[in-house]
Amino acid sequence: MNSGGARAEDQALNFLLGQGLRLKQRNYTCRLGEIDLILLEGATLVFVEVRMRSSGSFGGAAQSITARKRARLLAAARHYLSHQRTTPACRFDAVLIEHGGRPEWIKDALGE
Repeated sequence: MNSGGARAEDQALNFLLGQGLRLKQRNYTCRLGEIDLILLEGATLVFVEVRMRSSGSFGGAAQSITARKRARLLAAARHYLSHQRTTPACRFDAVLIEHGGRPEWIKDALGE
């Protein structure tokens, strides 16, 4: 990950912690994909994709979550859940950071 990506993840994590979520794991990686942040909001497990765009030249941060990226996120989440003792309520959120601005938190971003 480049330094800009790491800074975006740090910014997103600090934002979400400030909203009362609790960090469970950062940068979960398996052969199927990667999940930037895994947090708890109450009893709900929240898988978070962090997307940053410093310019609009190639579309915004939200548009960068392609169908292929979505499939890899879902596969990685299934892999993560397969190693848990029980399956909690889950959702997929996105934190979008455009042009170095404030994070925008999209809950249930994948509609799963």
